Amino acid sequence: MAVNIPGLIAMLFFYLLVLGVGIWASIKSKKEENKSAADKLEMALLGNRSIKKVVGIFTMTATWVGGCFIMGLTEMLYTPSMGLMSAVNLIAAYSFSFILGGLVFIKPMRDNRYVTMLDPFQIKYGKAFTAIQSLGALLSDILWLAGTLISLGATMNVILDLPYSVSVWISTAVVIVYTLLGGLYSVAYTDIIQVILIFITMSVCLPFVLINPNHVDITQTALNNTFQAPWIGKLERKFAWTTIDTFFYLTLGNLGTQAFHQRILSATSTSTARTTCFIGSFTVIIFGIPSILIGAVAASTDWNLTSYGSPSPLERGEGAMILPIALNYLTPTFVAITGTGAISAAAMSSADSALLSSASIFTCNIYKAILRPQASQTEIQWVIRATVVVTGLIGASLTNLKNSIILMVFLAYEVCYILIFSQLVCVLFFNISNFYGAVVGWSTGLVLRMLSGEPSLGVAPVIHFPGCTLEDGIYVQYSPVKTIAMLSAIAANLLFSYLASVLSNKGLLPEKWDVFKVKAQHSAQPPTPSDDGKRYNEKETLDEKESHQDTLEPMITTTC
Repeated sequence: MAVNIPGLIAMLFFYLLVLGVGIWASIKSKKEENKSAADKLEMALLGNRSIKKVVGIFTMTATWVGGCFIMGLTEMLYTPSMGLMSAVNLIAAYSFSFILGGLVFIKPMRDNRYVTMLDPFQIKYGKAFTAIQSLGALLSDILWLAGTLISLGATMNVILDLPYSVSVWISTAVVIVYTLLGGLYSVAYTDIIQVILIFITMSVCLPFVLINPNHVDITQTALNNTFQAPWIGKLERKFAWTTIDTFFYLTLGNLGTQAFHQRILSATSTSTARTTCFIGSFTVIIFGIPSILIGAVAASTDWNLTSYGSPSPLERGEGAMILPIALNYLTPTFVAITGTGAISAAAMSSADSALLSSASIFTCNIYKAILRPQASQTEIQWVIRATVVVTGLIGASLTNLKNSIILMVFLAYEVCYILIFSQLVCVLFFNISNFYGAVVGWSTGLVLRMLSGEPSLGVAPVIHFPGCTLEDGIYVQYSPVKTIAMLSAIAANLLFSYLASVLSNKGLLPEKWDVFKVKAQHSAQPPTPSDDGKRYNEKETLDEKESHQDTLEPMITTTC
């Protein structure tokens, strides 16, 4: 097949539109920086903490409704081993995580004026443990980015017949450029365009997929084995604990991502951040519906009646690309091209968030805190840019693996759930926690999870939890091993923190052995806000009183 020229032109239009908005936003951020004399680091990473409600809702939605989300949901519906039950579980987890984050995590994070989610580790545990956590956070961002770029490359390869690698690298270059230009401002305002594109294009594509004559009624294939196993998924009792486990690690793992905390910390006020979370919990549900329906239609299609032919995408091992395949073979050409715009916009909206998230972590918690504490603001700006470029290159390189999109996402969330979220809970809400407990807790979670095995990666379990069975020569765990590892990490942290505190404070441990000065920590008392923090809280109070005016102001206003 030759390159689809009309599709290529449409794709260039989408890319130029997004790039143009990114450049405009970067110019706006420079003006805002000069006008307010804002800190360059906060301007780049948090938009000077001046993102208002409407923009905040768009950027929160776009960050999670990415290429991994819309393509991953369709893949889940089409894959018999997952099906509707898994897709609903994922959407419900995302939605609930926003509500939980808005109710529990926003206040302590904003009251202390953190720049990244790892700042509390930096303050309480010091540089060594923060460096370890930073590596976990960077790994999750890179996996997330790789999954996003895989979705984009697969789409353009199927619909536009562009080489897979060319599609990935062109898209990566566009995302890197506009993220470099304006930081969070560019990311936030391009998210507005991307969410609008996703909504319009998916709304156009869905009716054509549903009226295609080559599929049977999706209600018939939901429970019956027609062309493949029922798309509703497996409802057996043995999957109950693993389903609960998946819900918890997607919900709470989401709260261990820098991208989430970056959004709530960049809002103009606590009230604005909460509103963003609560509305975001509904928008992810709405944007998930088209992908679910397309996945159900794909599972109900007789592919031998289409130009795709036999065997089916499932039998060819192309389930990860089922969304672009469905758009390409079940809709007219112009509609398929429109769908490409939706997926590319979705992918870019998540890719830029992953890039900025990794730049935040490396710059604040590794470079400035550990490597170069005396670095100037100009130097920091260049480090942010370099990190964006390097992360983009690494993420694009991993796309050669061509793994399942949803698998990459799940691996990223496991890292966030077991290694980051568990320790974030301890450092924010348990004063007794200290460096020794954190190290033991982190190590406990990691080791326990590794010993539990992972069939998708070919890792056999060493520990066989109740319900572990041998299926087709592979041991499968039916216990909630991820949640067991996470809870064990929290328990180990608190237990060993308490033991270290008792040994130090009662003189049972020689003071010279207390390398990290647990005895000197006044951990039983909450930290006293600094003068800057007090002034910030006063500003927060004023913002709360005026927050009802946000919806009456223009969307692009960024001054309080």
